[in-house]
Amino acid sequence: MAVPWKIVDNASTEEGDLQLRQRGERDFLITVGSQVLMNSSTHRSEVALGQLTCSHLKNHPSPRVLVGGLGMGYTLRAVLDTLPLTSRVLVAELNPVVVGWCRGPLAVLTASAVADPRVSVEIADVADLIRRSAVNATEPGFDAIVLDLYRGPHFHTDKRDDPLYGSKAIEAARSALRSGGVFGVWGENYDEGFDKRLRAAGFSVSCKRPGRGGLLHVVFVAVRK
Repeated sequence: MAVPWKIVDNASTEEGDLQLRQRGERDFLITVGSQVLMNSSTHRSEVALGQLTCSHLKNHPSPRVLVGGLGMGYTLRAVLDTLPLTSRVLVAELNPVVVGWCRGPLAVLTASAVADPRVSVEIADVADLIRRSAVNATEPGFDAIVLDLYRGPHFHTDKRDDPLYGSKAIEAARSALRSGGVFGVWGENYDEGFDKRLRAAGFSVSCKRPGRGGLLHVVFVAVRK
């Protein structure tokens, strides 16, 4: 007999009730309304996103990385495990309750990744932080930008004005990256339009599908030339 889910915490959002659910010691769900955003038993693509985006920085003396979206912290954990101890990682998360979950009941999943001394968290829209870095000459720039958001690029994305995946946003990400920097993006499925926009902006692009069986999640790895 299946163990029922227990609601650990919830918060109201514009998209519905955001809930953290648990059954057993390490089995968690994050939902909004009737939609499952993340399941702790399925996180292969999130780990691959962090590893693939930051693998070029293993021997960097002091890399600076921006992570957009915290979720359960799996991508952040993979980023930290790939980077040297001298790195600095800025996490942009819209909802402070998610940060609280990662510091509390979800910490067991990632060895408290959000509490790592290399990490700072800003309650903000990652698109705003990218634009700020792109236009501010005093900002040092990032060696990697990692987007792990529950809505990835898709064929309905506005080609020019989407704040995350449109051509203007891609150009901002490129400007916010240092030379040779990597823009890594999680997607639920492969999106040809996003791939083409990345290439048109001057990125070298590869796409990986790290899932198994029917999982079509994709990781876009775009390197600034």
